[in-house]
Amino acid sequence: MKVSIVIPTLNEEKNLPIVLEELKKMKCINEIIVVDGRSGDRTVDIAKKFGCKVVYDDKGKGSALRKGMNMASGGVIVNMDADCSMIPKEILLLKAGIEAGYDVCMGSRFIQGGGTEDMPLFRKIGNKFFVLLVNSFWGMNYSDLCYGYRAFRKSAIKDLDLKRNGFGIETEISIKAAKKGLKILEVPSFEKSRKYGKGNLRTFKDGWNILKTILGEFRG
Repeated sequence: MKVSIVIPTLNEEKNLPIVLEELKKMKCINEIIVVDGRSGDRTVDIAKKFGCKVVYDDKGKGSALRKGMNMASGGVIVNMDADCSMIPKEILLLKAGIEAGYDVCMGSRFIQGGGTEDMPLFRKIGNKFFVLLVNSFWGMNYSDLCYGYRAFRKSAIKDLDLKRNGFGIETEISIKAAKKGLKILEVPSFEKSRKYGKGNLRTFKDGWNILKTILGEFRG
């Protein structure tokens, strides 16, 4: 199965070429879609230099991912970040999950073989709390909720019917996959620290949006 990679970007001119160099070595990748949030640096020029498809979306990470996934042509669609925190070779493990028959294959930092260099204690506590809520509400056994390294069977994108524009998109994916009875697999993933620059995650603001996503899905 061919793979489409969807990468949301915002001012990642130092990190993006490192990521793309690694991705270009992988023969299973059919296309790379960079969804840019109107970067003020050379991010877009670099993406085009590497032959990526470039589209624009400045409404938030969720909106960018939805746009990229909807235009992807591969049988397997993988979402990943541009900050060098995700190990490109793990795409083979995510892809294998889809080829084995799962609809969604999620990287997890909190199962055997996974880990993180980039999550302080208070964020780990918050993630565990959100995992507990989702598992309790929908009878799941997730170990990670807010990590964006994930693969999807192309047909599952339509089934998920995603709506979130911001950082709540990963939580929405996990919940809707459970609600719709999709076949879900977690595989270990190791999250490295961002290599250059500062991320766009705002811990308390985005944590509140994740909580609102959980409660909104529970009510609706």
